[in-house]
Amino acid sequence: MKKITIKYITNTISSKEISELKVLLREKKNQELFKDYIKDYYDIHTLLNKPDIDSAYKKIWDTINEKEQPRQYVLPNWFKYSAAALIVLMFSLSYFFKNNQKPINNLNSFEEVVSPGVDKATLTLEDGSSVVLEKGQYYNTEKVKSNGEQIIYNKKGSASISYNYLTVPRGGKFEVKLADGTQVWLNSESKLKYPVTFKKGETRQVVLVYGEAYFDVSPSKNHNGATFKVVSNLQEVEVLGTEFNIKAYKDEESVYTTLAEGKVSVRNEVFKEKLKVGEQSVLNEVKGNIKIQTVNVYNETAWRKGIFSFKNKPLKDIMKSLSRWYDIDIIIENKKLEDIRFNGVLSKSMNLEEILEPIKRNINLNYKVYDKKIVLE
Repeated sequence: MKKITIKYITNTISSKEISELKVLLREKKNQELFKDYIKDYYDIHTLLNKPDIDSAYKKIWDTINEKEQPRQYVLPNWFKYSAAALIVLMFSLSYFFKNNQKPINNLNSFEEVVSPGVDKATLTLEDGSSVVLEKGQYYNTEKVKSNGEQIIYNKKGSASISYNYLTVPRGGKFEVKLADGTQVWLNSESKLKYPVTFKKGETRQVVLVYGEAYFDVSPSKNHNGATFKVVSNLQEVEVLGTEFNIKAYKDEESVYTTLAEGKVSVRNEVFKEKLKVGEQSVLNEVKGNIKIQTVNVYNETAWRKGIFSFKNKPLKDIMKSLSRWYDIDIIIENKKLEDIRFNGVLSKSMNLEEILEPIKRNINLNYKVYDKKIVLE
């Protein structure tokens, strides 16, 4: 109920999930839960929009769990029910943004420079030519078609194997349905290499060149037992049919593989580990070691549903995510700020201004935005 209600509130719910919600709401206990979640959202939404902002924030601060670890800044528990509709970030620091360029101070100019990501990507065909894909623009050939949000490959292909590349820039996202029916969601600043068709009975292999991708793999039983393999930096992930997330950005030291459903095997020349649902492998490229840890799958994969979900995340990681999605450089000059951690849930459809302004009101933050660069001191 909690998961599906969050999707309902944030308008990320599918028509299939709407039907599931209707079935769940036949039970009285679920009706009460649903009503409570909605009530929490509207009560808090009303509170935060009262004229007395300072008083409202004081009430919110009073709800923080005092038992939280030092230097971990959290949002109250009700925030997870409002999902991403409200932004109340809690830090205990003051900083401002500066640059030697002309600052942008009004909302309209801010939005012209910094806006949320959209559906966009570049498709590189087997002959080396490129096609720009954007929302609302259609592309159709015998092998592949696109509606500007997703590309879908024809299951019937030639016997020869040729490869395409899908590159998603900063400030973008895109989805691809491969010829075997596997669905892949690509996050900002990501690149995927994959065959236009797969040979019958042979391993179905794709390459995550860099970035982050969520895979919903078509089961091997539908492909004469052929397994599915994802090659990324320093590792391979082999599956029979499952859902998992790989984060392998060029500017990060580690590769993260998170299992959402089924089973996967993570391996390279040194190690081989099998993951269970809810586990994440962390491969450190510098040290060369790997560790397995238990994580909240929702927090690791919510990005594909249009949500940032941070749990005990350091500021430096949060700023990386925001910079990729909003296509703006964010530099933290004061290194003491980098490891401050917090919990929170944000909607990826919000403007960056909407995220920064509540912080400014709450902690007396001074900031300025310059062209495509923000500096934190």
